[in-house]
Parts: sequence; C-alpha cells; structure tokens
Amino acid sequence: MLMQIDNFKLLIITGNFLGGSVASLFTLWLLETINFSITKRPLCITFGSPLIGDNGLQNAILNYPTWSSCFLHVVSHQDPVPRVLISPHNPPATESASQTNVYKPFGTFLLCSESGCGCFEDSQTILELLMATYSEGPGNQNPNQVLELYKKIVEYLNHKQQPQNNGLNNMITKTKEQEMKLFKSKGQGFDPSKKLNEIKINMAFFEWYKKFFKQKGIGYYDNYKNGSSTSDIDVIRFKKILTSYWEEMVDEAEKKPQKEGASFRTRWLFVGTNYRRMIEPLDIAEHYNESTQDYILSRSKHYEKLEQWLKETEKPSSGPNDLKKQNVASSLIEDSLFWAHVEEARISIARISCKGESDMEKESLNCKLIEFENYVLDLMKNYTVSPEIFLTGSSFMKWWEEYRKIKGTSYSSRLTNLMNNAENYDKYATGCLVIH
Repeated sequence: MLMQIDNFKLLIITGNFLGGSVASLFTLWLLETINFSITKRPLCITFGSPLIGDNGLQNAILNYPTWSSCFLHVVSHQDPVPRVLISPHNPPATESASQTNVYKPFGTFLLCSESGCGCFEDSQTILELLMATYSEGPGNQNPNQVLELYKKIVEYLNHKQQPQNNGLNNMITKTKEQEMKLFKSKGQGFDPSKKLNEIKINMAFFEWYKKFFKQKGIGYYDNYKNGSSTSDIDVIRFKKILTSYWEEMVDEAEKKPQKEGASFRTRWLFVGTNYRRMIEPLDIAEHYNESTQDYILSRSKHYEKLEQWLKETEKPSSGPNDLKKQNVASSLIEDSLFWAHVEEARISIARISCKGESDMEKESLNCKLIEFENYVLDLMKNYTVSPEIFLTGSSFMKWWEEYRKIKGTSYSSRLTNLMNNAENYDKYATGCLVIH
C-alpha cells in the first residue's frame, strides 16, 4: 500500500459516518509512518463522522500544526452522528464545562446548513457550534436524506460558492475571539528539538560533577546522598530543569499518535537515556535519605517510559564488546536503578541483623541478597556498571563490608571470590577483567 503512494499527487482519504472515523485513524497512521519530507501529506475529508479521541489525542495533534491541517470534517446541521458523543442535555456552554466531554474535536470543521457554511478550528468553538447548529429532525429520519445533504455540500464546494451568514449572530463575537487566539498560537506547538541544546549544556554540568568527585575518591551518587558539597545547590537547580523538560517530553511523546511499538526518535532517546542514567541515581539518593520504602514502588513514570522505549529499540546483547571495555572507566551505570538495588540490599542486611526478624523472614532476605549478587555479577560481566562503585566509602562497598561480615569467611560465591581480590577492581576499570 505505502509503496503505491504517488509522491507528486495529493492523497485524499475520505469516509462518512463511522467510515469517517476509520479514515481519520488511517490518516494518523500514515502521518506517523511515511517520511513526508519527500512525500505530500494526505488530506482526510470526513462527512458526518463522530468525534474520536480524548483530550490527550486532541492536544497531541494540535501540538503538530502540520498534522492538524490534514483533517477537514464536514458536518451538516441535520446530522446527529457527529454530535452523538456530546450530551445534548448538557452542551458545553463554557470552556470549563467543555472539559467534561470525553471526546474532543481536532482539525478543521466545515459546519453547514441551508444558509451557508463556515470553517472553524478552535475546539471550544466547534463543540459549542455542533450543539447550537443542530436542527433535530424526525425521530426516524432517513439516513439517505443526510447523505443527500452532503452530496449537495460537495456540489456547493465544487462551484466555489461563497459561504453565507450561518444565522448564529449571538455567537459571532465569541467565535471570532476564540479563532483569533488559535491563530496567534499557530506555530507554537510542541517542538522536541527546541530546548535540546540547552538541555545538553545542563547535562554537561553533571558530567563535570561526576568527574570532579570521582577524582576526590567518592562517587557523585554518594556525595549527593551525603550532602557534603556546596555545589549541591546547583545540582538541585539543574536537576529540576532537566526533570521538568523530560517529564514534558515523555508526556508529549505518549500523547503523540504513533504506530505500535514506535518511540522517541533516536536522537532524543539517546539524550533521554543519558539523562535517566545520570539523574535518577540522585532521585534515589534523595528517596533513601528520607525513607526505607522500596524506591521502585514510587518510581517516576517518565523514567519507566524512557527505559521501556530504550528496550524496544535495543538489540539483545551477546556480551561485552571492546568499546564498552575501553570506555567503562568514564561510563554511566546502564541500569539507572542500580543504587536502589544497593540500598535495598543494605536494608536486607540490616533486617537480618535485627533480632526481631523470624527465621523465615531472614531466609527470604538471604534469597534476595543472593539475587542481588547475581545481578551485580551480570552487570560486571557485561561491563555495564561503572568502576566508581569500587571507590572507598561508596554505598556499594559499604554493602560489601556488611555482607562479608554476616556471611563470614567460609562463604564462597562467584561474586565474593571476585570481590575478595582488590586487584580485580583495577582490572575491571581498565577493561581487563574476564568474568566467566
């Protein structure tokens, strides 16, 4: 189908009633699928189509002006179908009232009656006019009569007749004001690249922050957790800016209509992944300074989505490559939840040491610690964890000392055998440690 689209001819997709809804959905799929830098965008014209999508879908389309301009919805004053999802007993008389409508309009609406036609783009105006212009016919109205009206409208447009006064003089002033607001807001839609360079500059501060404290023998995670630096004020400020940006980015990306399995474009996903791996550990540090509850239970949604989208684009790894080994000393921990797992492991040790825990509970906690051992070993095996975790005084090394103490010298495992030899820390940092 896609290979047959002519790059030089306008593709028009149309449908009436429920077919119009299908036409709209198909057009949205095309807009997401086809590279329109070399192909003309399609035009979707519907006749008497019911509204589709909620406020999120409407906002997503309106934030992409070129998408919104691809839709023309023709509605007759005698057609009940476009109004079926708007309560006739409670028409949206005010903007606040319109928020109660689950279904929202998008694109351009051509509202027609015997006295003429008028085009509108402001969603609030459209909702009000859909109800105000409805001339309810007999209860058993013949659908063919409505189709005949649309046929006349097409003929009317073909003859390029000028639209006349639609008879709603009491709404003219309000309509003009709302349409003018929409016109002024054109071109101010969501632009993912608008602040990306600024965001990269802010990220550069955290690169410095990470490098500076590594040279001082303490990882940036533990320095921030300890609150021992005057630069933490700047960290909080920049972290707030970055988080606000990426929360908005993820929210908009979720609203944006897209084909199944699609996610951020590569450029933004790459920057968003670096942000997640750098900043989420700071959120984890803040969390465990205030609570002993598992961080994952209250993890921010935008981190989850960034991680999910990355997994959808990544190919399965067959093991560490040479590039990872070479760059491991300066790399970020790939699993941004690593420090949460460390903190949970330390909490497990503390609970095992507590006399109030039952033998069954202690056994369960021991199983979790063995799972953590395997988790860390896999990260090291694939060179996806930073050697900063081996710095003296890091939370991970504190876990190791506590774990070795409760396990005793007789306990042996693949991870403990590796950790008992301090030379392995340097070997890992230089990419020379081989873990089987």
